[in-house]
Amino acid sequence: MVSSSPEASGPGQSASPSSSTPNAPAVPGLWRRMACWLYEGMLLFAVVFVSGWLFSTLGQMRDAMDERRHLLQAFLFVVFGVYFVWFWAKGQTLAMKTWNIRIVDRHGRPVTQGRALARYLLSWIWFLPPLAAIAPFKLSGGESTVLIFGWVAIWALLARFHPERQFWHDAWAGTRLITSKPMSRQ
Repeated sequence: MVSSSPEASGPGQSASPSSSTPNAPAVPGLWRRMACWLYEGMLLFAVVFVSGWLFSTLGQMRDAMDERRHLLQAFLFVVFGVYFVWFWAKGQTLAMKTWNIRIVDRHGRPVTQGRALARYLLSWIWFLPPLAAIAPFKLSGGESTVLIFGWVAIWALLARFHPERQFWHDAWAGTRLITSKPMSRQ
């Protein structure tokens, strides 16, 4: 049986190749982070459904092609922002709790609301390039889906080139994803 203690790693080596110090919390693997991301998307379906329904009902929108659909998109952008900033400032979203992932700043401290907002805005790099290409090239639904999933896969794989295997929007926002047991209720 191989020991996973820092002493068993040998001199000058850390216990985890993805951490900068031997005592640093482990970075969740790419597959686990992507599974959490997909689960988050399923949970957000409910948030989008309720928010869209409220906006459409209160705004008396009659159909999806209403000229106010851009207001709905802006409203949902704000709703997502509130959702993520709120939960990230608390340390975890529900999906992150399920997958035992927590967000901290570079120094391992809880994330402030300002830093969570920066992470939210930078996280749109996952979607903006393909979305910007869809309209000018008049891509079909299938082509758009392939483009979005292709870009997401490329962006996720680029984390392999980060020294700590973090996503680049996390590095730019000064945040880190770490493996953690779910936080206790307070």
